[in-house]
Amino acid sequence: MNKRLQFFETEPIIAAVKTEEQLERALTSGSNIIFFLFGNICNIPKLVESVKERGKYAFVHLDLINGLAAKEIAADYIRSFTRADGVLSTKPPILRHAKEIGLITVLRVFVLDSLALDNIEKLRAACNPDLIELVPGLMPKIIRQVHSLHRTPLIAGGLIRDKEDTVSALSAGAVSISTSCEEAWQELDSAQTPAQRQFRKEGM
Repeated sequence: MNKRLQFFETEPIIAAVKTEEQLERALTSGSNIIFFLFGNICNIPKLVESVKERGKYAFVHLDLINGLAAKEIAADYIRSFTRADGVLSTKPPILRHAKEIGLITVLRVFVLDSLALDNIEKLRAACNPDLIELVPGLMPKIIRQVHSLHRTPLIAGGLIRDKEDTVSALSAGAVSISTSCEEAWQELDSAQTPAQRQFRKEGM
């Protein structure tokens, strides 16, 4: 895995937050990667800073931030006015530009039918993302298939509710899972060292 992505190897569970109240709980959870699925151009800099102050990694879903246009300038805004580590989007042109300006990029793909599955390579080639998030995440056979065809690390997201779901996705080849289910976050112990977390990920 690319060196700048190595922190994902010790972070099996990503906290995907949808409200400020949920963010507060994520900040004290064992999850060290936070996906912002809410926010606006006024509050996102402050919200990201609260994550960075805790020594955690912040990723902003550009498609879900109120006030940001669905254009490359959205990535410029995040790069210039926040300390976010990376961004998510379903739009390859935005991600291609985001990567060019130094942000870690996550291509979010909704796999709702076979056409969407077949389209993954086209989307990947259009922006060369650092990671691909497959939604929904409860598809171990699909995760395994995509993992075997593409070298891009995979995140499983959506509908993951418990340890069984997490184990299924990771065993199929996902490097991490993202979830807004707070019970799943509790699977992690914030006191664990990176080595212990890696061991737990491999043995979950």
